[in-house]
Amino acid sequence: MKRMALAAVVSGLGMLLAHSGAGLAQDRAVPDAPGQSAAVTAQPPASPSANMAAREGASERITEYKLTPELHRKAHLFNRIRFGSRLFDVFYGGFLLWLILQRRWSAKFRDWAEAASRRRSIQLVVYAPLLILTLSVLHLPLDLFDQATFKHYGVSVQSWGSWMGDWAKLQGLYLFLGSLFIGILYGVIRRSPRRWWLIFWLISLPILLFVFFLEPFVIDPMFFRFEPLSAKAPQLVPELQRVVRRAGMEIAPERMFWMEASSKTIAPNAYVTGVGASKRIVVWDTTLSQETTEGVLTVFGHELGHYALSHVWKGLAFFAGMAFLVLYIGFRTIGWLLARRAVAWEIRGVDDWASLPALLLLVTLFGFVANTFGNAFSRYLERQADIYSLEVTRGIVPDPGQASAASFQRFGEKVFTDPDPNPVDVFLFFSHPTLSDRIHLFATYDPWSRGEEPQFVK
Repeated sequence: MKRMALAAVVSGLGMLLAHSGAGLAQDRAVPDAPGQSAAVTAQPPASPSANMAAREGASERITEYKLTPELHRKAHLFNRIRFGSRLFDVFYGGFLLWLILQRRWSAKFRDWAEAASRRRSIQLVVYAPLLILTLSVLHLPLDLFDQATFKHYGVSVQSWGSWMGDWAKLQGLYLFLGSLFIGILYGVIRRSPRRWWLIFWLISLPILLFVFFLEPFVIDPMFFRFEPLSAKAPQLVPELQRVVRRAGMEIAPERMFWMEASSKTIAPNAYVTGVGASKRIVVWDTTLSQETTEGVLTVFGHELGHYALSHVWKGLAFFAGMAFLVLYIGFRTIGWLLARRAVAWEIRGVDDWASLPALLLLVTLFGFVANTFGNAFSRYLERQADIYSLEVTRGIVPDPGQASAASFQRFGEKVFTDPDPNPVDVFLFFSHPTLSDRIHLFATYDPWSRGEEPQFVK
């Protein structure tokens, strides 16, 4: 799952900006479900130990990602379902916006808002929640399907009641953030019809950066429980500090956190979040309970790579640039679209509240194309972080490559990761390299034996 869905703010117009940290958030890239949840156990996952036994013991080196025939079949089917769901979601999201326009619901919402008051602020409070909740409710069947898929494959241990609670919290965030961005957008459009896209982009950047700053303090605790890592795994902190010192850095234990994920998912994970004073490294309790010390250190090394290589800031800059292009193209095409459909949709102009679904339709279309580039950039950063982990843990972990390979092998077995995913799926939706590619890197990266310089940690 992708962390807290700021990227899914229903306004959609801040979407690409809010994606800035999403690619760095999930180093294992477990498919996401609403509210940061992943789904309720209906059948237990296959035993990782049974699959590892096929390797005839821990002494055999892992050179590639392999699954038993039964696990391979399950993983392939699971990932085909997830790919189909993600692809359908793209078209379904566009269809919902078209439906709202075609049925003139957006025009009705505008009329109700204008009947409520002549004040624009009151109209916003009426129009924005009506549109946002309509989209959320119409999208709920697909959210439920994704949840049921995770349930069937046993990737989650979250109850339906808890899941619905998370979904409701998410709608509250959508309402607040979506209404905020909608209000700013239309205020800017009315004051600057030709430069609104640029002004809105400039205003949105610091707001989204501030939200990203607050996320670890305000948003994440709405969905998960956090405690200092030193309180939950004090024996691990000195080992992590060895890795930090090896990197020539200082990260206080106060910036290392334990997160209770086991109440919602069986998947292990870790991530980097926040900026500035809110920046922190979070390790899931599932990771601590399932991984060896060497495995935890290599996972931490990966997260440290994001920290040391400034990936959060690079991601912010990259996705801000993508949002700039999407908003500009939206500005260049919204007039063309309304010239052809405004009368049928009862839209008076770009500055009309009712035009929002039309603008979102364009942003969704162009944003989907832009997101393929964003995912490619994210995969590049993730590969850098994998290499950094191998380098920074060398001399601390006996064999970082094998420790990482074994860790990801266990992970793939547990959450049914396909060794041979559809290349179209990878191109369109993968924010991380495939598990097969990552394990191949772990098994083969060894510049020292060839007398070469390591890339990051000298």
